Amino acid sequence: MAKQYIPAAVEKSWYAWWEKSSFFHADANSSKPPFVIVFPPPNVTGALHIGHALTGAIEDTIIRWRRMSGYNTLWVPGMDHAGIATQVVVEKKLMRERRLTRHDVGREEFVNEVWKWKDEYGGTILRQLRRMGASLDWSRECFTMDEKRSKAVTEAFNRLYKEGLIYRDLRLVNWDCVLRTAISDIEMSGLEKKKRNGEKISKNIWEMKVEG
Repeated sequence: MAKQYIPAAVEKSWYAWWEKSSFFHADANSSKPPFVIVFPPPNVTGALHIGHALTGAIEDTIIRWRRMSGYNTLWVPGMDHAGIATQVVVEKKLMRERRLTRHDVGREEFVNEVWKWKDEYGGTILRQLRRMGASLDWSRECFTMDEKRSKAVTEAFNRLYKEGLIYRDLRLVNWDCVLRTAISDIEMSGLEKKKRNGEKISKNIWEMKVEG
């Protein structure tokens, strides 16, 4: 027996047994009262950070307590496609490997490339969650670009549009000339400069920090 506790030798085998035994699986036909949490989906472009670890620890504590209290608990895992951040990474990969842009390959093939990238690099996040011991129901793993989630987003936007809560109008937007898309205000940083006469002028600069 080892003289001291060695996490790498113990925790990996424990988690594999937990998952194999379906201890975290929620039964849709259970008569127990339901309790559900959705793990805030991390961006597929990077790896987990201390904020994810903190959120995971808090939610795991809550879900385990409810599970032991007799609830039919469900903690849903998943990843976020990260919108433009993922687009940037995949576009760079296409240019580096094939000297092509997303316009060259077309929408359908580009979406396929995003899925390939997710399958290849998204596993890092899932392995990290398992290493943390998160008691997630992996049978219900989601990705924000999968068919069900995409359909839900389309349905939500249609309803909001019909109810007049979202609408089209003439507005100034932050247009990125390279990506050829609009960028939200939250992704902009203001830079103040001075003219030769000393007058101050403001300029918006787009900042995108892509991990991975």
